[in-house]
This record gives sequence, structure tokens and C-alpha cells, in this order.
Amino acid sequence: MDQFPEYSALETSIAVSGPTAPSQQLQSADAPVLEGFNSHLRFGVRGSAQSLDADQLKAGSKPAGTPVREISFGPFRLLPAQFLLLEGDKPVPLGSRALHILIVLLERPGELVTKQELMARVWPNLFVEPANLTVHISALRCALRDGRDGNRFIINIRGRGYCFVTPTR
Repeated sequence: MDQFPEYSALETSIAVSGPTAPSQQLQSADAPVLEGFNSHLRFGVRGSAQSLDADQLKAGSKPAGTPVREISFGPFRLLPAQFLLLEGDKPVPLGSRALHILIVLLERPGELVTKQELMARVWPNLFVEPANLTVHISALRCALRDGRDGNRFIINIRGRGYCFVTPTR
């Protein structure tokens, strides 16, 4: 510990406290030692964690900047802010990636959204195989019953991407 003298107080504090639970050991450690631990390092994090104001936590209020928006198509309603897809008033069971794909497609209905753009938006900063996109599009089509009973919501433009083709309201 000679290389890191500023941390020796923490080690001494924990060693002196005896056999206690880890949470008690941390509480007994000197706060200034803990404050200095990463004050000079940010680990790629900008600023502090965001928190809601008390006014925003009141019943019925929405966080500032949250668009009050609902997109309807066929028998479905998408509430992007709540990350929720409804059929009538009933939630549609859908995975988060498939729901995110739907949100991206509905941002530009009637337009081609490339596979690369979908993958970059749904899996940011991650490398995933294109087959992952295909699997989640398939799950989305299944949940929407796309191609059944005359419903057509999403079309594939071979080798390029996908397009949401149903009119939205």
C-alpha cells in the first residue's frame, strides 16, 4: 500500500472495525478517503446522474420535454414515452428490442429505414449480427399479426431495409 498512501486510511479503518458486515465496514470508513477515491476520474461519465424534480413526481405530471404522443395504426396504439404497445386497451407482449424497432420505423412511416440505421439505433455501440435484426422483426410481425387477415404493416426492401407501410394517426 506504500504506492497509494491516500488509501491506507481506508484499509486501516476497515481492519480496525473487526468482523462486521461489508455495509457496516463501508459506513465506518472515513468519508474524505472515499470522496478522494475517484474525484479526479470521471470514467467517461459526464456530470451527475439525472433526477426528477419533486413537481415532476406528482401524479399525472410528465417529465419536462417528454412528448405527449400516441401513434395509432390498425387496431394498435403505440405510446413511445411509456415504451408500450396496446391493442385496444390491452398491452401487446413484445420484447424491448422489437418495440424499439417499431418506434424507429414509426418515426418515419412510409420511408425506407436501412438495416444499418435500425441496428445502430436499437443496438448502439454494440456489434450484432444482422440475423438479430431479422429475429426481432419477425417477433414484431408476429405480435402485429402482419400478413394475416389483410394486415400489412412492415415490408422488407431486400438487401436495404424496412418500411412501415400502414397509415398512422
